[in-house]
Amino acid sequence: MSRRLRLLFAALALAALLWLLFAAAERFLALTQRFLALPAALQWTLGVILAVFAAAGLSVLWWLLRPRRKRRPLPVPDRGNLEQRIEQLRGHGADTGALASELGELDRRRLGARLYVAVFGEISTGKSSLIHALAPQVQIASDARGGTTRAVGHYDSALPDGRSLVLADVPGSRESGGEARETAAREEALRAHAVVYLCASDLTRGQVDELRWLADFGKPLLLVLNKADQWGSAERDLLLAKLQQQSRGMASAVIAISAGGSERYQRQLADGSTESVERQRKPQIAPLLQALSRLTAPGVEGLEPLRENAVLAGLHQRIGTLEAQTRAEQAERIVRKYARRAIVGAMAAVAPGSDLVIQGVLATGLTRALAELYGVKVSEVQIEDFVQQAKLTLRTGSSIVLAVAGNALKAFPGLGTLGGGVLHAFAYALIFDSMGRALAASLAERHTLDQDDAGARLRELLADAGSGRMRKLAALTMEAVRERDGD
Repeated sequence: MSRRLRLLFAALALAALLWLLFAAAERFLALTQRFLALPAALQWTLGVILAVFAAAGLSVLWWLLRPRRKRRPLPVPDRGNLEQRIEQLRGHGADTGALASELGELDRRRLGARLYVAVFGEISTGKSSLIHALAPQVQIASDARGGTTRAVGHYDSALPDGRSLVLADVPGSRESGGEARETAAREEALRAHAVVYLCASDLTRGQVDELRWLADFGKPLLLVLNKADQWGSAERDLLLAKLQQQSRGMASAVIAISAGGSERYQRQLADGSTESVERQRKPQIAPLLQALSRLTAPGVEGLEPLRENAVLAGLHQRIGTLEAQTRAEQAERIVRKYARRAIVGAMAAVAPGSDLVIQGVLATGLTRALAELYGVKVSEVQIEDFVQQAKLTLRTGSSIVLAVAGNALKAFPGLGTLGGGVLHAFAYALIFDSMGRALAASLAERHTLDQDDAGARLRELLADAGSGRMRKLAALTMEAVRERDGD
């Protein structure tokens, strides 16, 4: 476009802007005159309404444009408390070897006083190529299964200022069937002093969630766009702007690099044929080295408290998961014990629910045992109310219980011909198994004795004829029958 044409367009745009300003000013003056012509009471009313709308609009604008607060890391649990919980789990027979090893690794790295940087990201983003660029002496074999790194590896490297560091090459996330490797990658990321999160384009929702997860643990983060030489400067700038927006409040910096690696291309030969040639691209990682130098400027001493906090917070979550699993296993054993007692006590029952008064002692004991397991304090009144509600549910649904039990027994040859006593015993097994499972699930989720929630779960389980659960209850019933008959 010529200079005269650009000046003409600029003049037209300026004239249009002035016309809009004059039109807006004229409209504003006309509205002002009409407002002043109104009665005083109406002026005050409209003035208050306009002020409220203006305040609301400014509040929304401030909420949209206000600076984002830095994400606060998760609270750090006390190490002594964690060790005590691990010991309690060990006493309950849980496998706590990995948890104890995590504490040992925490102490080992603190005493070693070496700087650890984890290279984290999805598969095929070039993590191993970046490791090789940062530590050229490293030889990493490729893997045809879709991800080069299959286990955590540690490699020595150095920063431009001469400080040494240990690079942690971790398995890539989002790999089909690679949940165990992804867990190992996350655990190693928490052990590192800083994390380089590598991506090859703008972030997916899953990648944003991973960044948020790392930021919640207070990890110093660099978001690195790899393979930046694949885009032009304008596209690269747009990508970086998008990444900065997606990682606001989480990453310390967003940079673009090219980790190098190999590439294949077709070369034309003199005879007109072509051949496939592999060559190595030269890495361009100077911006990353500069950003790493700034991020790790506090040194091991300055970054170690953040690293230990992240490890302890992650260990707290892992212990919580193991505690939940251990409680679930203990609850299963408690429910089985009381279901077996109910079978023995119901051999001569007339109908399911008709003699629940006799079985009320078992129902009360089951409720009390599960509440104690989940650390929920319940009064005798609460237990009695729950048992009474369970009685009502069973009385109104006794026909359903019998039908489910009868149909289930037909699937097991020999059980269906042992008479009504076995049917009623199996029905009681179903009743107490359902009651125990419903109560355990409610206590684990609500952390209180919620009668309505537990009752709703009980009704669902009573009508559930899942073959797996029924097979276990049938085996339990048959075991009790054999003991009764002395066989």
